[in-house]
Amino acid sequence: MFNFKFRDKTNTWPAFVDLFSNLVIILIFLLIVFVFLWTTTSVFNKSTGVKTIAELKQTNAEQSEQIRQMKIDEEEAKRLLIQARASLESAQTDLESKDLSIVDLITAYENKVSALQEQGDATKQQVAELTAQLENAQNAQHELAETLAKKQAELQETVKLQAEKLDQYDEEYKEELDKLTQALAVAEQSVKEQEVKYVEMSTRLNKALADKVAELQAMKEYQSDFYRSIKTALGDTLSVQEDGDRFIVPSDILFQTGSYKLSAEGKNQVRLISNVIKGLESKIPTDVKWIIRIDGHTDRKPVVPGNRAYADNMQLSILRARSVMNELVRDGVSANRLVPSGFGDMHPIELGADKASMQKNRRIELKLTNK
Repeated sequence: MFNFKFRDKTNTWPAFVDLFSNLVIILIFLLIVFVFLWTTTSVFNKSTGVKTIAELKQTNAEQSEQIRQMKIDEEEAKRLLIQARASLESAQTDLESKDLSIVDLITAYENKVSALQEQGDATKQQVAELTAQLENAQNAQHELAETLAKKQAELQETVKLQAEKLDQYDEEYKEELDKLTQALAVAEQSVKEQEVKYVEMSTRLNKALADKVAELQAMKEYQSDFYRSIKTALGDTLSVQEDGDRFIVPSDILFQTGSYKLSAEGKNQVRLISNVIKGLESKIPTDVKWIIRIDGHTDRKPVVPGNRAYADNMQLSILRARSVMNELVRDGVSANRLVPSGFGDMHPIELGADKASMQKNRRIELKLTNK
């Protein structure tokens, strides 16, 4: 890129020094000649000769002193010129070395410029690619801005519709609130009326409960008399037992195996029980609502297939309870005092499968209770 040519220069400094010295010598010579001529002319002037000679001597002395000083100055000038010459030669040497350094610098600079040019080409390529990417990004940004504007418009429309719906809901809410307020007022009035009714009902209920408790207490006394009377009527020889609020009669005393028809002995036992119930009717006040529950139970032994009299143990237990009820009615007990029911093998007394456990589960339970 840069093309510098350094030409060799001729060193003219020694010739310059010699020329300067010669000129000084010539100047001194001319000055001496001028003084000599001026002195000669003044000497031949008689009127001023003596004075002139004295002046010339003085002038000559001064000129001699000046010449001496000029020689000293000449020597000093030569010394300074030589020193300057040495400095100039050193400076020239330095300049030549610096010329070489400048060439190296220029070469390095040219190499750096070439590298920068290469980097510049790569940078230009990158700039072109980045410019293309920027254009694509700007296009995408423009499309995004359009989409955003469209979505914003849609959102504003949606917000507007929602605001309208909210206003509508607000009106409806106010109407419903007014209705609820009115209904609440009516409900409060109703609650007050209900409270009054509740107090009245509570009073009646408490009285009814008190009456019921009294009735249950009386019923317990009647139950004790009932079970005790049955126990006395049936005698101690029978395997009957009292169990809490019920009286248990084994079915084997009343029925043949697999039958729901009372045996002759069973009818005799039921007749004894009917006498106790009829006696109880005369003892219990008429305002007490009482009944005799007749519950039939069987063991868990399955019914023999093909039996046409009943289908299963549940049906057998109900038939046996009804047979006892019918016999009690024939013996004079009021039918409205008797309630038969059957439970089959659903509520066993014993869980075992042995003969004794099975025999205990086959039973008729009589229970005096209120309606």
